[in-house]
Amino acid sequence: MLRRLALNDEESVTSVLTAGPATLPGFGLDPKTEALVRLGAMLSAGAATTSLRWTVELACAADEEMLVVLVAVAPAVGLVRVVAAAPGLALALGYETDEDER
Repeated sequence: MLRRLALNDEESVTSVLTAGPATLPGFGLDPKTEALVRLGAMLSAGAATTSLRWTVELACAADEEMLVVLVAVAPAVGLVRVVAAAPGLALALGYETDEDER
């Protein structure tokens, strides 16, 4: 699969982008882990709060686990991204944010 993706095989790329790992034989993560990995990717990409909220709902995990994901991506994406993503994650988790506290 990796080789076909590296070669930009249209069928492989399409199957990965539309199906996700859970539906590909031998590539599944448990739903919670998949949602946490997806959350990490979305946080590092600067996803909107609406997208984060949907992913948080899929994860069905405690708030602390969501924070752990944000902290885990911090070394890779940097302080600026983490600080920018934190309010969106807080809103996605249902917390009120006060922009005046910054």
